[in-house]
Amino acid sequence: MRYHSPTGSRLPRPRRLLAALPALAMAATGLLGATAHAASAATATSGVATKRVCAAPSHAGQMACLALERTDIAQQHTLAPNATPSGYGPSDLASAYKLPSSAGSGATVAIIDANDDPNAESDLATYRSTYGLPACTTANGCFKKVDQRGGTSYPAADSGWAGEISLDVDMVSAICPNCHILLVESDDANMSNLGAAVNEAVTLGAKYVSNSYGGSEDSTDPSSDSSYFNHPGVAITVSSGDSGYGVEYPAASQYVTSVGGTSLSRDSSSRGWSESVWGSSAGGNGAGSGCSSYDPKPSWQTDSGCSQRTVADVSAVADPATGLAVYQTYGGSGWAVYGGTSASSPIIASVYALAGTPASGGYPASYPYAHASSLFDVTSGSNGSCSPSYLCTAGTGYDGPTGLGTPNGTAAFTSGSSSGNIVTVTNPGNQTTAQGGSASLQVSAKDSASGQSLSYSASGLPTGLSINSSTGLISGTASAAGTYSVTVSASDTTGASGSASFTWTVTGSSGGCTSAQLLGNQGFETGSAAPWSATSGVIDNSSGEAAHSGSWKAWLDGYGSAHTDTLSQSVTIPAGCKASFSFWLHIDTAETGSTAYDNLTVQANSTTLATFSNVNAANGYTLHTYDLSSFAGKTVTLKFTGTEDSSLQTSFVIDDTAANVS
Repeated sequence: MRYHSPTGSRLPRPRRLLAALPALAMAATGLLGATAHAASAATATSGVATKRVCAAPSHAGQMACLALERTDIAQQHTLAPNATPSGYGPSDLASAYKLPSSAGSGATVAIIDANDDPNAESDLATYRSTYGLPACTTANGCFKKVDQRGGTSYPAADSGWAGEISLDVDMVSAICPNCHILLVESDDANMSNLGAAVNEAVTLGAKYVSNSYGGSEDSTDPSSDSSYFNHPGVAITVSSGDSGYGVEYPAASQYVTSVGGTSLSRDSSSRGWSESVWGSSAGGNGAGSGCSSYDPKPSWQTDSGCSQRTVADVSAVADPATGLAVYQTYGGSGWAVYGGTSASSPIIASVYALAGTPASGGYPASYPYAHASSLFDVTSGSNGSCSPSYLCTAGTGYDGPTGLGTPNGTAAFTSGSSSGNIVTVTNPGNQTTAQGGSASLQVSAKDSASGQSLSYSASGLPTGLSINSSTGLISGTASAAGTYSVTVSASDTTGASGSASFTWTVTGSSGGCTSAQLLGNQGFETGSAAPWSATSGVIDNSSGEAAHSGSWKAWLDGYGSAHTDTLSQSVTIPAGCKASFSFWLHIDTAETGSTAYDNLTVQANSTTLATFSNVNAANGYTLHTYDLSSFAGKTVTLKFTGTEDSSLQTSFVIDDTAANVS
């Protein structure tokens, strides 16, 4: 396929053109797919047709869920991941918030809701299987539903709260697919019963508790704080509200992390996403914020325009116009698009779970204030009119609607004090060692502050291996075969820390080499790069170039301007093994003739395995395989480098990679 302009000038690569499609053209299908979110950004704060799924509170002390369902997009029975109907899915959120691909194993996130959703487990199964997430069921111990006393005398079913439940459990699944989910259903929507459900969740061992509901403040709120939310060592998150500027309870509790909301859209920045306040200067809709009338200010809040508790602390996507894909059948007919700060609360609770167990005795709501530089600061938008203006208008640093910002990885949600330093650990990629073989892996990390010394630790290492706490070198003899989930961490003297997780396979010693495939994320279907390292925009699921299989591929270059893209991953080839590296490659170009203008180099460490150029363009994919046996016993970095000149575009599209040993 060729991309020429009538004048012969260079055009942007096709996936850049997708972002320019008018929103009206996308909406004509009746749906806005994942590729259409860039187009929907124009309407992200101008309002879309929605309905609140729960009835508004009718008396003091009654709460309402804060889920909003898009009514301008028809519900659907089926969904192809990362395609229409619209709604961001797990890979979108992981990309937007730079979240790890594997963490949270064994952590339990509790969801607190009123009334019963009889289809909660079966709907959850559909959501997770559609997106390729591991099963989470009662049978395998991942999912558990209880009433507010911890039993199975579930309350009356309610279709509105069932929609809230579907949104909540789907968001936990999207952010932390390895987490367990505890759904605690209160008898009704009164604060006393919802509070009892919070206490029961903590009693059952949950360290992360999400509450996606709210109601009017009243003078009894400080008493409710003490009765229901004062749980040191537990991360409790609460939605800030959906009615724009103004404070709701329990978001105003001094003990919780109050979660505001944003509009989230794809863009061409290095992050690949942008966010603004969900709301409008006219008020009446959007994330809640403001100064509490009754709750005291926690010690970690230092803003000067409110002497009481200020809402919110942090934020995440909540705008229905840039909403989330949710599967609901009790009161729904399948896939729908949801928003509201009901989405942002379970998202943040799950980020806490990814970050690790909170320190006992303290309040995790304080963590982001100690690590504010590790958040994406949201600096534009408003949810109403107010004085002082920061309570309703975004700006640099803290503001009411978005708090300190949105997740940029998990560093802001970890325990310990920090000077604001950021420690980054380089993911070494999946490792393979033969049983009885020696290992030597250097963990690399860097600190944003100069002059800091780092301390290293590791969990889950294969039997016989250990890490040097001063140097970060993992060494030893792998004595037991098996597959190990390893997390390596580094911390500096201020308490700032970072980590990376990967799999270490120790193959059996029954003679010869055990056949294995060493690369992680070999077809890029996680929707993010890890454990690959890639330049921005390389991991792609747009329709501009087809994948060899699945929906995702690695697309290097194709911009029609001077540009370099890279893609690399390191693997360890067991000693004495034969090894090969293979990948499917499609080359598409607008160049003509026999001159090589744009090039793709394939390397194993410093050895060049192959070089391709625009001259090699052809329809469809071609399989390429190279012998790596000479690297046996070594760690090798497999790297693609695509270099494009300022002339017509050439796209190097890679999929279904493999590093096989035998």
